[in-house]
Amino acid sequence: MRDALVNHAARMLAEGGPGALTLRALTREVGTSTMAVYTYFGSMEELRAAVAREGFDRLRQRLVAAADSPGEDPVVDLILLGDAYVANAVEEPNLYQVIFGVGAAGPGAAEVAGVGYDTFLILVEAVQRCVDSGRFGPADPSFLATQMWAHMHGTIALAHSGLIALDQVQPIVNAAASNLFVGFGDRADRVQESLAEADERRADRRADA
Repeated sequence: MRDALVNHAARMLAEGGPGALTLRALTREVGTSTMAVYTYFGSMEELRAAVAREGFDRLRQRLVAAADSPGEDPVVDLILLGDAYVANAVEEPNLYQVIFGVGAAGPGAAEVAGVGYDTFLILVEAVQRCVDSGRFGPADPSFLATQMWAHMHGTIALAHSGLIALDQVQPIVNAAASNLFVGFGDRADRVQESLAEADERRADRRADA
């Protein structure tokens, strides 16, 4: 029941904004009583915060799983981490739009921001490995990671707005990553080699699935 409340609340927030999520509308859609909301969350404000936390938790789980088995090429690992980010946004569109939209403010915002920052640090650590290996030039990894995140988020936002097709997201993100990585100090030929290896690892994962 808790997951159903979170998922339906996320859809209502993503589609209609904060005003669309009311206790009456939610319980009618889920087919439960108002008592269920108070039992699991205590209040509607806490429910909204719980939806945002859930969004970041699911994103974090994806990124942790992607970063769990690093290979010899840190740039390949970074590319595959980007894959995990995109997959989460495509498969969890409502939660994604909540954590980067209507769920970014309001009650519990500070706590949610903390969870979001912990998630961001996974990307920062992956970029740090690229800097430490010499593939990227000496720079603040947080600054580089922010640029990468901004490119991914912008592309996903276009897809969620219907301005580009969902199947265009990954190719655009890969092309942007290639340009970014060269700008970060990597050689263009080495970036292409890493992209090719990332494709091989994607194929291996599909074969194992």
